[in-house]
Amino acid sequence: MLIERLENIYWNQAPRIISLFSGCDGMDLPFHYAGFNLVWAIDSNFYACKTFERNLSNIIENNQIENINIAEIPEADLITGGFPCQDFSMIWKRPGLEGTRGNLYTYFLEFVKKKQPKAFIAENVKGLLSANKHQAIQRIISDFESISPGYLVKPKLYNFADYGVPQFRERVILVGIRMDTGFNFIHPAPEYGISRKYPHITAGEALKNVEQIPHNNEHQKIQPRTIEILKRIKAGGNFRDIPKDSPYYVKGMISHVYRRIHPDKPAATIIAGGGGGTWGYHYPEPRSLTNRERARLQTFPDDFIFEGSFTEIRRQIGNAVPPDEGDK
Repeated sequence: MLIERLENIYWNQAPRIISLFSGCDGMDLPFHYAGFNLVWAIDSNFYACKTFERNLSNIIENNQIENINIAEIPEADLITGGFPCQDFSMIWKRPGLEGTRGNLYTYFLEFVKKKQPKAFIAENVKGLLSANKHQAIQRIISDFESISPGYLVKPKLYNFADYGVPQFRERVILVGIRMDTGFNFIHPAPEYGISRKYPHITAGEALKNVEQIPHNNEHQKIQPRTIEILKRIKAGGNFRDIPKDSPYYVKGMISHVYRRIHPDKPAATIIAGGGGGTWGYHYPEPRSLTNRERARLQTFPDDFIFEGSFTEIRRQIGNAVPPDEGDK
């Protein structure tokens, strides 16, 4: 999707990428496959870095970004990254730019200032658009556009299901193009969904034969009460399907609580957390999704192997940008 557009920029060599807040690196995976050259990456999570090393390259640094001397980092033509999004989340009330993590985008900003890439791509949650009474997104765009010699920044809210991902996942993508490239970037139009070129890809299609994949496919132990709760929830449903007078009624605050997939629709958003019944649940089997099933719904290839505990891997998958988001 984004690769086809960015390939139209004039590159005088294989484009060099710096990846910030990389995680297990779903965002850069399609660029890696397309021949772009990952020259440096950073993430603060040890196991995400191990996953990155196993599947892409050992160029990733396990460190806090504020510890980095940018002058010592290789030059780059493209900078990518999803700066931490917790302070912009819409699930709970969040402080936006005033939060402890909301201003981490300024480190991304400094990399762009110092490295002057031809383009950059930043990803964040939908809540970025409304944070700080809609002022956060305007400030971020203004900060990037004011970098000399000038960047044109184009934000767009994507629902990745409309771009071939088997999951309803809304995320903001900001693409910045250096003005002197003369390149006019246009976000691609959605091609999947009702009255479009292709139908949505369903969870059932995405999970076909997933049980045959050996890696990261362990079933989590599930309590008998949870099994009974799930038996009372229909395909695509959640805790609201259980009557309040039922002994299995649970009080949930968000729609993710005991949310089951619907085989004939894209899945709900795969999230990084899992407590309080928010693991993401199978249908028709009364159980939580395996990490490989989550990875399928996030469009990771089956030979992409994650490192860490069950919980660590779930977090990596939920925090990732779907690789196919960049490859349609």
